[in-house]
Amino acid sequence: MARKRKRRQSHGSAWHWQQTDCWYCTLPGTKKRVGLFDEQSQRIRGLDNKEAAEVALARLKLSGDGWPAGAAPDNGHWIVARVCSEYLQYCERGLAKGTISKGHRDNAVAFLNDLCKYCGALPVAELKKAQVKTWLESHPTWRSSATHGSVIAIVQAAFNQGAETHGIRNPLVGLKRPAAKPRLQSLSQEDEETLYTACDEPLRNFLFALIHTGLRPFSELARLTAEDVEENGRGMMWRVYATKTKKTRKIPVRPEVAELTRKLMKSAPRGSGVPLFRNSRGKPWKRMTGVVRFLTLKKKLGWDQDPVRKKFSCYSCRHTFAHRMLSGYWNGGAGCSIETLAELIGDTPKVAFDHYGKEWGQHYQQPLWAAVGVPRDSDGPAPGKPRGPAEKNGRQHQADRGKQGSRKARARRTGSR
Repeated sequence: MARKRKRRQSHGSAWHWQQTDCWYCTLPGTKKRVGLFDEQSQRIRGLDNKEAAEVALARLKLSGDGWPAGAAPDNGHWIVARVCSEYLQYCERGLAKGTISKGHRDNAVAFLNDLCKYCGALPVAELKKAQVKTWLESHPTWRSSATHGSVIAIVQAAFNQGAETHGIRNPLVGLKRPAAKPRLQSLSQEDEETLYTACDEPLRNFLFALIHTGLRPFSELARLTAEDVEENGRGMMWRVYATKTKKTRKIPVRPEVAELTRKLMKSAPRGSGVPLFRNSRGKPWKRMTGVVRFLTLKKKLGWDQDPVRKKFSCYSCRHTFAHRMLSGYWNGGAGCSIETLAELIGDTPKVAFDHYGKEWGQHYQQPLWAAVGVPRDSDGPAPGKPRGPAEKNGRQHQADRGKQGSRKARARRTGSR
């Protein structure tokens, strides 16, 4: 049986020569072999360094040094840096129109500029998914799967926009983001009270509203004004616009939150356009300000040394609200459904279930208990609602009556008294 021949690389591609263990390329239209060097002018060696060789080849093509005339890319050639530049201009236009948030623009600038430093000169046709993964893993501070997901989403958006607008082929089709992990950092009542004692009044009001409404900290609650507040015979409702989903929802708020809102509306009345929740300088809360203040609080309380509490953030207040809603913290242990929680926090039912439902949702766990034959009364008291003496006595009385009934039944079967 004839041996299957390996396909040769086309001229202009990087290839490895086993005899010298170095990487080379052959100039188009010639038989001339050119060595590939890294940024420190060292030869690229080793069969496993194919990605570094391709990056070096891209630098060589872009510089044009030693490259045949007409073989170097012209201004119309699509390289990675051009795709990123086009998307950043698209973000700037979207920010001016109000269709793209400032946070997304800032993240796109940071991530895409970093990608261009890594392989900006590489032609789009030669970009591989493995190179993007290597670039992600080269950042020691990008440890969480959520960060990797955010970076991949922006990079994918840049190439999707290029494919849609300019007709280029997206080489990153099929690049998957890491699976979302459940967000389980929830504040206990003791942690909440400790947090309030360590911060000033503006930050205390902000965190209190976050825990009791579940709004997104900086894209929703920080932008709430008096015009978004409505009151009816049953109570107060807020009209919340989510920049993430581009949807508006109306949510009821608890009486203690309504009381705080009326107090804040005295300094930010209707028509002023001033946000209700402001920092100590009277300015709206920004993401950077809120993150820095919360990190300072954790250091002040010693939570930065605690294995659990060091993970707390402003977003933990939103997760605390979800935990309390699903566990029935405010209504005697009767947890709400996933659909209700999703409407309150502005998520889809699937996202709410993936993040919170499997761990905290009674409506998900109860059928599982019933399937294995454990009755509902065996679940124990509701979270935060310890069983009192009267309830214990009542259950003991029912047990005694059950024993008496069973003794009478045995007496009737045997004919004795």
